[in-house]
Amino acid sequence: MAGVEQIKIDEGEAGMRLDRWFKSHYPGLGFGQLQKLLRTGQVRVDGGRAKADTRVQPGQMVRVPPLQVDHKASGPATVRTMRGQADGDVLSQMLIHEDDKVYVFNKPAGLAVQGGSGVARHVDGMLEAWRNKKGEKPRLVHRLDRDTSGVLVVARSRLAAMKLAEAFRARETQKIYWALVKGVPKKREAKISTWLAKEQTPDGDRMRVVKHGEPDSDHAVSNYKIVEQAGTALSWLHMEPYTGRTHQLRVHAAHIGCPIIGDPKYFEADQNWELPGGLQNRLHLHARRIIIPHPSGGKLDVTAEMPGHMQQAWNLLGFDETLGETES
Repeated sequence: MAGVEQIKIDEGEAGMRLDRWFKSHYPGLGFGQLQKLLRTGQVRVDGGRAKADTRVQPGQMVRVPPLQVDHKASGPATVRTMRGQADGDVLSQMLIHEDDKVYVFNKPAGLAVQGGSGVARHVDGMLEAWRNKKGEKPRLVHRLDRDTSGVLVVARSRLAAMKLAEAFRARETQKIYWALVKGVPKKREAKISTWLAKEQTPDGDRMRVVKHGEPDSDHAVSNYKIVEQAGTALSWLHMEPYTGRTHQLRVHAAHIGCPIIGDPKYFEADQNWELPGGLQNRLHLHARRIIIPHPSGGKLDVTAEMPGHMQQAWNLLGFDETLGETES
């Protein structure tokens, strides 16, 4: 870095501890080095001295002295930041892992994976921009709901797609999701096992829990653990789907009486319930991590940063992200 920088705190960083803000923006900066910078007054917030546990707010300016580490210029891509960009540029912005067989993207909330009615832009269409020299287009091997953010694996060849698809079918894949839900489940951790059937509604397809044996129903199994909770109002769940049914985690969360915050299809609350101040009314469900056999052997293990609206919620509620990693 050439000299002193003044960096503005954005909305998604509301309430974040200063040491975590530095970890996010400067992953290579050690904690001891940051402490020295704070102690000597080289790092300041709005011109004043600060501590590692100082909580920053949108609009504040952080003074950053010259550092011998790289600055991560931006956080996860958002639908807003993608407007006007070419498809190849958007894919590059979302890319979090690449090798000769696989791409892994951090899909933003609001971006569809595939086309459909009223869908103008989607990942599958964007992949046309990344055809290889043989004219081969990268292939989707699994899906995420439009409003769910996080890890999306894409195969770079037909053979890689076959191997990855087989791993999904054989359930050799561990998929970890983070969710913010209303209330607190009765059990700290449990398995949810139901039968689900699809029904048509004016707002599109909706899944409902049905009895075993009902026509066109599929068995769905999910596991969850409570990571942290904000009193009795909200809980952070570590969720893992064993099966891969449409809207499975969203339906299962609602089924145990703890619907996911911001879910437009499955969140039902009494008239007295209000969204806590500072939280955005958007789906708080993120595909945090995937562990899957790599087409070339070994394991592919990739983690995706949370989107801004979920990072904001974690900051406001004082949740410690490192606790979620210990659950993985």
